[in-house]
Amino acid sequence: MKILLIGYGKMGQTIAALAAARGHEIAGIVDLHATQLSIGDFTPAQVDVAIEFTHPDSAFDNVMACLRQGIPVVCGSTGWLHHFEEAQQLAAEVGGSLFYASNYSVGVNLFFHFNEYLAAKMHQFGGYDVAVREIHHTQKIDQPSGTALTAAEAIIRHFPSKTTWRNAPAETPAELAVISERAGDVVGTHIVTYSSAVDRLELTHEAHSREGFAVGALLAAEWLPGRVGVFGMKELLDL
Repeated sequence: MKILLIGYGKMGQTIAALAAARGHEIAGIVDLHATQLSIGDFTPAQVDVAIEFTHPDSAFDNVMACLRQGIPVVCGSTGWLHHFEEAQQLAAEVGGSLFYASNYSVGVNLFFHFNEYLAAKMHQFGGYDVAVREIHHTQKIDQPSGTALTAAEAIIRHFPSKTTWRNAPAETPAELAVISERAGDVVGTHIVTYSSAVDRLELTHEAHSREGFAVGALLAAEWLPGRVGVFGMKELLDL
């Protein structure tokens, strides 16, 4: 498989190394600091799929450029989802392929799956308040993280007493607190805590390295070509 890497930071470099180990070819790299190439320099005849990990300010434009070029794109950048509907519309118009996940770790997506189940059960039995906490390295710009937002939105869907989230301690019972911390080189830790007068229950995912994210992105890139539409990890993992 021929892969176009869009972004060559820590994730891009990890993906490149793993792609080679899995027998894939990096057909090109588009990166503001590493190359002078643009997405428009590549066509579906040259690359099978693009993998995009960049910056919230550039991710949407990169995704749209791939769709217009007819290149299936796997996007892992967060912080641009206020434009997601536009990307969905373009994918439908051009018959394109877009795979998006806020987190490509298989473990994290199982965390998402159990988070939904747990929220529904905890609300059913009552007596608990819930909060989300996420910890990342100091270079992560967006907060809350996309993973924390995905978890928070699922809690709101399944725990009806929470109607909105707040990136700070909750000020009303209807608010879901989503606390963001930035420290050192922490890869990514997400904790959902249910507290009552008698006990506390926590669902935690702690990433030890970026390799898990890179493996998931490559799995998505291997799965996407030949499909038309907008997909995510639920489809890939059949959750």
